Amino acid sequence: SAGGFVEGAMSYTGNVADPTKGKYDLEYYMNLADKLVNDMGVHSLAVKDMAGLLTPTASKILVSALREQHPNTPIHVHTHDTPGTGVASMIAAAEAGADVVDVATDAMSGLTSQPSMGAVASVLAGSELDTGLDRKLVGPLNTYWENVRNLYLPFESGQLSGSSDVYEHEIPGGQYTNLLYQSRQLGLTDKWPEIKRKYAEANMVLGDIPKVTPSSKVVGDLAQFMVSQNLDGQQVLDQAETLAFPESVVQFLRGEIGIPPGGFPEPLRTKVLSSRGLESIDGRPGASLPDYDFDEAEKLLKAKYGAKYIDEKDVLSHALYPSVFAEWKEFEAVYGEVSKLPTDLFLNPMKEGDEVDVELRPGERVIIKLSAIQPAREDGSRTVSFEVNGERWFMPVTDLSVIQDANVRQKASGPNEVGSPMPGVIVGLKVKEGDKIQEGDPLATLSAMKMETVIPATTSGVVKHVAVNVGDKVEGDDLLIEIE
Repeated sequence: SAGGFVEGAMSYTGNVADPTKGKYDLEYYMNLADKLVNDMGVHSLAVKDMAGLLTPTASKILVSALREQHPNTPIHVHTHDTPGTGVASMIAAAEAGADVVDVATDAMSGLTSQPSMGAVASVLAGSELDTGLDRKLVGPLNTYWENVRNLYLPFESGQLSGSSDVYEHEIPGGQYTNLLYQSRQLGLTDKWPEIKRKYAEANMVLGDIPKVTPSSKVVGDLAQFMVSQNLDGQQVLDQAETLAFPESVVQFLRGEIGIPPGGFPEPLRTKVLSSRGLESIDGRPGASLPDYDFDEAEKLLKAKYGAKYIDEKDVLSHALYPSVFAEWKEFEAVYGEVSKLPTDLFLNPMKEGDEVDVELRPGERVIIKLSAIQPAREDGSRTVSFEVNGERWFMPVTDLSVIQDANVRQKASGPNEVGSPMPGVIVGLKVKEGDKIQEGDPLATLSAMKMETVIPATTSGVVKHVAVNVGDKVEGDDLLIEIE
């Protein structure tokens, strides 16, 4: 009624060409497509292959069946090139009747990205499926993106080749490089092959679910947790009442992101919820979600950050990602509007004597020169001097590397000492010294990249000492709280 176009997406997992791969067979996808087209009335169908699991054979089987059953519905196929078969799979999908296949410009394609646009267009050139793309015009675009990508080399994942073992672990392309990066931050680089194996095991522990945001995060969080705690699937089930599961896992089992195909894994779900005193959510979570008061949220945000710093986009960002928005505003309060900085300057710190030209707004430019960096003091502070359009500025800064080098934390060693289960940042404290607590009560929240874990009390008693503050970085087994 609003004049929009609705595409129904089917998150692809398993292998329709292999009947032994579990519940996600051809019949599952055909039933899902019927529900989307016939019951919900979508205008087009999308096959969303997050991990690159669609082989050429599977592409032909699935798209052919969809085309036969829904001859008048546009079919859109999305994949990732993680195993290196993306080009062949997209050509097979096109030949089987797909109307749209996703690709990426050559400079940004391959590996966990989409298949090469140039390769697909070249293979189909001269056939009935000729894309009509002019490769002479595509070339300059590719050169442009090659140069852009060079600016972001510090953020490359380090992945150098395809990974055909994706057919075993089924990690989505968008998550694969993120998980690799997170594993390095957690000190688990040497355990990357084990993390991939644990991802597959964690998926089965959770009931073999379609892995797409946010469910893929749940599986990834549990996999990293299992590696860091040296747990297998059976141990996770046996110790479910006492393990400090990542918060995303608890939320999934509670039903906060919906009901997975085939239902929740039991008795894991019952053990986790009952031991935490949590009730399950029945049905679609959004159906019971209260209305969001955008007007009230806008008033609160303007009161907190200032009316001139909040617009409609900020209100929406806060509604969707309140914690991330708060972190951004804190960053912005310290560093200002960094979007004005050239990319290379933002990524690569200036050295003494360096001079840059920055455009703050059209017609307003400043020339900044880094004059000197003073030695660090005992508290980690330094004074940095700049010249801004010839005017000398002196700015005190905190050198975090100096503080971190001097800060060695005590390790938890006894039953009454609660330690950190893994490296991360303390983002929440639930107790203070003198509080009476029971075994299992939440004590603190630990964030490790995108994973949040609630740390429970290991015994009942009184909080004797809280050894950390919100914002502190901790390593595995660092002492957090003493209980007496």
